[in-house]
Amino acid sequence: MTKFIVAMLAAAALGTSVHAQAPAAPASAPVTLNSATTPIGDLLDNPETKAVLTKYLPEVVASDQLDMARSMTLKDIQAYAPDQITDAKLAQVDAELAKVKLAK
Repeated sequence: MTKFIVAMLAAAALGTSVHAQAPAAPASAPVTLNSATTPIGDLLDNPETKAVLTKYLPEVVASDQLDMARSMTLKDIQAYAPDQITDAKLAQVDAELAKVKLAK
């Protein structure tokens, strides 16, 4: 967990991102939430999506350093904590996020 926090701090301080962000969807397109393109901050700000993160990644959600990574995605920070943020966990998160209906 310490390596995860230090890596997030370093990435946040440098303003770096491991993956490029997808362009914004047109206003008429449905919003698709997922671990690769949706910023962590957006997921934390919605009670339903935060519950998904808490279910599968409780140690990440509980980190007092997570606010520094709000503009990053879960896929971005996976490189810093691959033992905690596994591909299997991200697949579970993505499956549940796909079920979330956002109000327009």
